[in-house]
Amino acid sequence: MSVSGRNTGSEVQFGPLQLKQKTMSVLLVFSREDAQSDGFWWAAERGGYKCNLAKSHDGALECFLDKQQEVVIIDHRHNKSFDAEALCRSIRATKASEHTVIVAVTKKYPLDKEEPSILPLLKIGFNRKYSENANIGACFNELLTIEHGEVKSRSKLSACNALLTALDNVQDAVEITDEEHIIEYVNPAYERLTGFSCEESIGKMTRDFRSEKNKPDLQEIINGYLKKGKYWEGTYYTRRKSGGEAIPHHCHIRPVTASGGKISHYVSVRSSQLDTSHLYERLKDSEFYNQIANGGLHGMIPRRRESVSRIHSMMIEAPITKVINIINAAQENSSITVAQALDKVLDILRSSELYSPYFAQQMKDDDPMTSDYLGGLVSQDVKRHLNPQDVHNPSSKSAHHPSSPHIPSSLSADTFMTTIPENIQNALLKEPAWDIDIFQLEKVTSKRTLVYLGMKTLMRFGVCQYLNISETCLLNWLQMIESNYHSSNTYHNSTHAADVLHCTAYFLDKQKIKAVFDEVDAIASLIAAVIHDVDHPGRTNAFLINSNTDLALLYNDLAVLESHHAALAFQLTQRDEKVNIFKNLEREDYRILRHSVIDMVLATEMKQHFEHLNKFINSINKLSQKADETSSVSGSGSPDSTVILSQLSTPENKMLIKRMLIKCADVSNPLRPLELCVEWAKRIAEEYIQQTDEEKKGGLPVVMPVFDRKTYSLPKSQTSFIDVFINDMFDAWDYFCEIQELMTYLQNNYQYWKELEQKEQEMKDKNSKNDEACDGLQGQK
Repeated sequence: MSVSGRNTGSEVQFGPLQLKQKTMSVLLVFSREDAQSDGFWWAAERGGYKCNLAKSHDGALECFLDKQQEVVIIDHRHNKSFDAEALCRSIRATKASEHTVIVAVTKKYPLDKEEPSILPLLKIGFNRKYSENANIGACFNELLTIEHGEVKSRSKLSACNALLTALDNVQDAVEITDEEHIIEYVNPAYERLTGFSCEESIGKMTRDFRSEKNKPDLQEIINGYLKKGKYWEGTYYTRRKSGGEAIPHHCHIRPVTASGGKISHYVSVRSSQLDTSHLYERLKDSEFYNQIANGGLHGMIPRRRESVSRIHSMMIEAPITKVINIINAAQENSSITVAQALDKVLDILRSSELYSPYFAQQMKDDDPMTSDYLGGLVSQDVKRHLNPQDVHNPSSKSAHHPSSPHIPSSLSADTFMTTIPENIQNALLKEPAWDIDIFQLEKVTSKRTLVYLGMKTLMRFGVCQYLNISETCLLNWLQMIESNYHSSNTYHNSTHAADVLHCTAYFLDKQKIKAVFDEVDAIASLIAAVIHDVDHPGRTNAFLINSNTDLALLYNDLAVLESHHAALAFQLTQRDEKVNIFKNLEREDYRILRHSVIDMVLATEMKQHFEHLNKFINSINKLSQKADETSSVSGSGSPDSTVILSQLSTPENKMLIKRMLIKCADVSNPLRPLELCVEWAKRIAEEYIQQTDEEKKGGLPVVMPVFDRKTYSLPKSQTSFIDVFINDMFDAWDYFCEIQELMTYLQNNYQYWKELEQKEQEMKDKNSKNDEACDGLQGQK
């Protein structure tokens, strides 16, 4: 007997896989039809499940092998017609039963009698036990529980066979280990690569197959990445079984997290590493390569290369063009597989933004806060939808430079330094220390934070001596710059500039920075910190662009604020000899200093954040790693480490370091002591909220909708900002100049925000439940 119901199946998401769960089929095995078998039959009919009924051992086995039902329900109450346990063993002996759920229907025991253990049934092969209950609703609930629990889970497990089959057939060697690095799976490509069979590898530690040719601390470096939940990629040497030779390959290791964020597995993918050094040498000496490099192809290559040859014939050749030429030459004599791979490389190299990341992963997580940060601070590509009356400067603050009445018109440096009140002197005592209370200084100086802190910091670094100016000129300049910061801004005011200056000075005191920077680099960094947000209107670039402001028109929507800060600072400085701190510099010295300051200020634009970070990691951190390895092997004073230090000190690399320095200083709030971190978070949130208010009022696109005064979450804004922008950048900066004490603040502050976020979410869930309860009561009334 059989019945086919109405259920048409549903979709099940399993990681990136989208599975189609077919209609559940049920096999009932009852020697005789009774109320219990009828209960399950009609329950299956109600649920729309496919259902069959068998009455004997052989009939049940034949029906199962024919239709392979997902659920088999066996009557374990009566053993006269067939042996329920023997039938279970017979079904389990078939390959088709791997993902089948087998249920034993047992007698219902009275309350005063202890029910026997289910363990013997589980050992036989049953998955569940159902105490006799003929109620159709109870039977239906049992089938629903099985469908949405075990059947759905087993459909996911069955999909794993497809994944394992794919891994068995890929060319890259794949190794999967548990959290203790004990191997649980290797594919045939791994066996071919190492010579070790699956049986010889599984159950062993990964270190048993590691080659001695790897650097001594490589595993420690890899583990450092993996423990932070990040993947590691690089060259790795594996020991081969025959002869123990070292095999180099490109390796990619990624941690896999289980529920709760705990790492459960590590996946290592290794591909054969192509040693192209001999190919490059051979090509370099060949007539073919010389013709390619110099543009003299003229029909020697296939037609698909003709468009490239026209580019090669140009007289001006950039370094990236040379790289592309070499790859093109290598393609000509390569296999199809290698040529296709090199085509992908060429597509990447021809991108105009080699270091800009792809945001699909960050944006697809459906996290509004993360999406708003990326869209509002990085993308800045919100389309305008302005009415004619909106084409004006929505904020008068961005169109003029207000004077601050609390700044005196004239004050000599000597008088300034000798007449500082005691409470200000006390606030400045911690000027070199990280935990200086900038808000206490703001309070006692009546918001003249930049003048007081700036004088002490800049004089400590000998700025007057380098620029060959008087202290009075420096003081006048600081007063003029501070007067052009907007004290009405909650965040982007002179206190923020003073804070960034303090952080910059703190970084400049680090030994690694001192070893790389010369005096002009330090002076440029300090000046850039002072001016980096001058005349900031308290609104983002996207807001200014959408508002069609004069600044956005002036700078063609490109780095609007950052360009304005740098340009205005130099305009104001050169307008009056009394404040012109550059007046005594030689032309070439001024040109170098000005270029460095402008570059650093422009680097604070968040749109370029990931590009600057990736360049820093790929250039500076890799050199630093090489220096560390050289020092550990040869000693810190080795010639190799000296060479690396000189490489770090090239103008190009120093510029990358200066960009990262001011970027880190600009957003160092999450690394400040907790009470300072919280105050900065409140201030920046209020500024974003005010912008949202103005956007709504003016009919402008809302750049960051999550900063709505009624609904925003301060803890969530901080954890999202730290996750998206802070963690990776400061990990890289810490590796370069060692700021472990600051990283401790970051970890503690993040934990603080995360706990607040969880409490906030719990409160929302509780309120939501209360609202539902109230709605229910209202409905009853």
